[in-house]
Amino acid sequence: MMERRQIVGLWRRGGTSVLVTLIRSEGSSYRQPGARLLIAGNSDYAGTISGGCLETEVVRKAAWRVREGAVVERYSTLFDDTAEIPFGLGCGGIVDLLMEPVETVECQALLMAMEASLRGESATVVTWLPNAERPLRRVVLSSDRTEIFASEGLSPKKLACAHGLQPGQEQDGRYVEELRPPQRLIVLGAGDDAKPLVSLSALLGWSVTVADGRAQLTRPERFPEAERVVLLAAGMWDAGSLDVRPQDAVVLMTHSYEQDRELLARMLPQEPRYLGLLGARHRSSLLVSEVAMMLDWSIADCCERIYAPVGLDLGGDGPEAIALAVIAEVQACCMGKLGASRRLTEGDVAAQIAKGGSSRYLQMYCALDQVS
Repeated sequence: MMERRQIVGLWRRGGTSVLVTLIRSEGSSYRQPGARLLIAGNSDYAGTISGGCLETEVVRKAAWRVREGAVVERYSTLFDDTAEIPFGLGCGGIVDLLMEPVETVECQALLMAMEASLRGESATVVTWLPNAERPLRRVVLSSDRTEIFASEGLSPKKLACAHGLQPGQEQDGRYVEELRPPQRLIVLGAGDDAKPLVSLSALLGWSVTVADGRAQLTRPERFPEAERVVLLAAGMWDAGSLDVRPQDAVVLMTHSYEQDRELLARMLPQEPRYLGLLGARHRSSLLVSEVAMMLDWSIADCCERIYAPVGLDLGGDGPEAIALAVIAEVQACCMGKLGASRRLTEGDVAAQIAKGGSSRYLQMYCALDQVS
């Protein structure tokens, strides 16, 4: 997603000439279909379509390749010591690259759709790849399948076909992709340990919101990479004011027991894709048990929706190591790649409560809230 931000930024600065898209790969490939490279007239570029073995050659020849319009070029990254230029130096795959002049209306439509996706507007892009018989043609559809753009000369049959296609249905010379918005991360808590979490999220190109009720901490200059910094008024720890969506990731880290309890009770019914709770197991267990009673939910239902302790068990200490562990877990969860985690179970909560005594811990955490 950061690559898309960089490409859109370079395009908006002007002077770009060729957009390169990886549309197909065979064998080993550093990048997957959908990777892009935008080339400027002065040979500057944004994005990558390989691990560095193809960029120099592509940048050098792209403008010449598209002198008569968009083309698809095949590059082998298999090592061949008899070749004049062994591009891959043993990377071990073959990639097909779509190269198109930036000034065409089709390319402009794609770049505008990429820009809109950064604002949260998803789109489906269907591209009829160029060949000896036909030039490149494209349709851009909004999330509700409304036509945003369609190339001139497309028949009603082709337009109807585009409306029925889904990503992954590449055939008959078509390339179909979905431009999704950046992953949204809502960080509830504006302490110093939130800073590396926000920085790492921004490095991935995510859209980050920081929210807290402490005015002295909730300042935009403390979180320059965040898209939003929201000061929540007392009693207004409201999921609605933060526009929490099902695909969002939320991390609770206010370090205030009472605020975490209120926030957890408000966030759980929103069912974000990821809901992480920072804190020791006994603290999280007490929070879960109390929130379960507040919501009239079972402890098991709460545990199924919460990642606590938050983050993968990567080892290390300090805010940066914790941020890395949290980001790794969020990334794995949102990409459907999460294996084992350290999540609480109903048995864990019962054991922690029995071992520590809920009233003693509640008094301790509330006392700490008063101090902070």
